[in-house]
Amino acid sequence: MEICKQFSSDLVTDKGNISRPGPVPRFSDLEVVALSMAAESEEIDSENWLFESKLKECRQLIPNLISRRQFNDRHRATSGLYEQIRSRIAKHIDGNADYFCIDFKPIEVCRLSRGRRCKMGKDGDFSTASDFGYCASQGCFSLDICPFRKGQKKS
Repeated sequence: MEICKQFSSDLVTDKGNISRPGPVPRFSDLEVVALSMAAESEEIDSENWLFESKLKECRQLIPNLISRRQFNDRHRATSGLYEQIRSRIAKHIDGNADYFCIDFKPIEVCRLSRGRRCKMGKDGDFSTASDFGYCASQGCFSLDICPFRKGQKKS
């Protein structure tokens, strides 16, 4: 919540809401955005599981928590604020780098026995560079490639 407040000082009112007519909600727009970001950072994509399981434990810590239906409506209404805060945080983290890699998952190219003969990435094109890795679920080593290793060039 504090991080969202830091990056949204000129976007919301003192109570953390987008300026609009009508009653001021007890669960602020900034709290909706912070809850959305927290759920996304923990890779929770099911609001049902979030509200029925995860937040049931913390009801005392969040006294004005809204229902799942209200959360979905408010989340849609605050999507612009969410995107602005997210991009401000990304710019702050970025550090003016030319490339910014967000996430990646290695893809197996070949097993260890053929890995030494593989020519992928050895010609100087590092976007296709591969490296040896260990897969804990399969319990084996392999030669992997990361499709997003190159990252995204900033515009």
